[in-house]
Amino acid sequence: MSDTGKLSPVETIKDNSNFLAGDLTPEMTDGNDFFGKSSEVLLKFHGTYQQDDRDERGGVTEDGKKKKSFIFMVRTRIPGGKLTSQQLLEELDLCDQLGNTTLRITTRQALQLHGILKSNLKETIKRINDCQLSTLAACGDVNRNVMCCPAPYAKNIYRETQALADQIALHFAPRTKAYHETWLTDTSTGEKIAAGGAAGQADDGFDVEPIYGKHYMPRKFKMAIGFDFDNCVDLYANDLGLMAITDGDKIVGYNVLVGGGFGVTPSAKKTFPAVAKKLCFATPENVVAVVEAVFKVQRDFGNREDRKVARLKYVVANWGIEKFKAKVDEYYGSVLPEPHPTDVHGFNDHMGWDEQGDGNWFYGLNVENGRIKDTAEMQLKTAIREILTTYNPGVRLTSHQSILFTDIKPADRAGLEAILKKYGVKLTEEVSAVRRWSMACVAWPTCGLSITESERALPGMIDQLEVELAKLGLSSEKFTVRMTGCPNGCARPYNSDIGLVGRARGQYSMFLGGRLLGDRLNYLYKDYVPAEEVVSTLVPVFTYFKQSRQNGETLGDFCHRVGQADLAAFAEKFTAAAAT
Repeated sequence: MSDTGKLSPVETIKDNSNFLAGDLTPEMTDGNDFFGKSSEVLLKFHGTYQQDDRDERGGVTEDGKKKKSFIFMVRTRIPGGKLTSQQLLEELDLCDQLGNTTLRITTRQALQLHGILKSNLKETIKRINDCQLSTLAACGDVNRNVMCCPAPYAKNIYRETQALADQIALHFAPRTKAYHETWLTDTSTGEKIAAGGAAGQADDGFDVEPIYGKHYMPRKFKMAIGFDFDNCVDLYANDLGLMAITDGDKIVGYNVLVGGGFGVTPSAKKTFPAVAKKLCFATPENVVAVVEAVFKVQRDFGNREDRKVARLKYVVANWGIEKFKAKVDEYYGSVLPEPHPTDVHGFNDHMGWDEQGDGNWFYGLNVENGRIKDTAEMQLKTAIREILTTYNPGVRLTSHQSILFTDIKPADRAGLEAILKKYGVKLTEEVSAVRRWSMACVAWPTCGLSITESERALPGMIDQLEVELAKLGLSSEKFTVRMTGCPNGCARPYNSDIGLVGRARGQYSMFLGGRLLGDRLNYLYKDYVPAEEVVSTLVPVFTYFKQSRQNGETLGDFCHRVGQADLAAFAEKFTAAAAT
């Protein structure tokens, strides 16, 4: 807690909430289509955001304010992105029956329903729990969805990391009874109406939170588990990353990375994006205890006065990694060893066909920006439904918003592809490299933080980029393009090869020089780039890259090497020459 007592308003709401219960239950039936301000904060801990459809606003209220069209986003927490066909089918049913007919895979291997009305909120969360999933702690000042490499290879190192993701998710789950009492109890009788995926997290006798305490975390806390040879979960972008160090099919331990995070407020110079720093080495036997020590240091020393600087990255930056490690050692109870010298050196998005090693196959299907929907041109949602009901595969969600169908028999491979083709869905092998490695946040019209478009804008830009890259002979180049509608960085734009961040309505900050490995920040190349000029601004960059790259150099590494000034100078000459 704060030494000065000057807590942020959110801290006061948590303090008065009776462990996240607040007034959620009475407000559920108060006749309004929205919740009050305190409840709006608490809803996030329960896995839902109150939003308003900015495309549907109309008229004005009596006090002259624009009328809002209130809707809710409901996020399902899915550790490691692992779920069953039946669970995904239920989410698809929910999006059709209670949502806006679309389902979205997030950049953290979770699922989001959009367009849920307040009157349907309780039924939505109940049904998610009925299929043994949960929304608890999908949002809010808690440990968020634990990411993990989703590859279903029949090897111990993959089974062990996925089991660790489940263990950490359960260990750091809130114990409050408010979740069950609010969403899974019949308010007229008090009778519990669902056990759900949160069973054991709210009914195990805790009247207080043994790890969180009364005030939970100062801000959200994000964890991921990956490998040095495959950083598919963007370890360096998390508050805490666990990089598994392997010897053959054995995990010998984990490099613990701390202090990653991408939220930025441009008007507040004290805020900044950060990639994580190496902290220590943890054995498989003590890794959860080490994670808990880091977690508790952030709980006790994270800023609770100013939410703009409340993430772990600011504690690490203000203290320095040496002081931070000393405090973690203190909380852990002994001095932890230095990190292993290895670092990330590979990235696999697990798309296309691959053998699992047990006689079966999995197929990685690229889902552009994670949006599962049917259109006149492509019935993706219908295709996925048919695959799930025909083959009953396992399902894994990736950190690039795509989906893996697992446990496919060799004889069924052609049939799965035939279903996709029948509904106009491009096979991953038919998707361009630039589209495959792109992703965008939701942004307009539902996210209240977004300044401009993202998910609805990026596909059109990719269409144009495909043409320009083909002209330059760069169609097969592998680089990341990530777009967000605001500087909060939900699609992780600040460590990508090309980052596009909403700056004003229809304008973006353009960042260059990150890379696929995710262990380096990019830099601001140009600010306030109009949407219609994004591609033309990139053409000189690609041209310079084609002319002057070193052997084997990636786009991000090239931009990092030459720097902003050199790139800008070349672009100026290129544009002038093109105009003559």
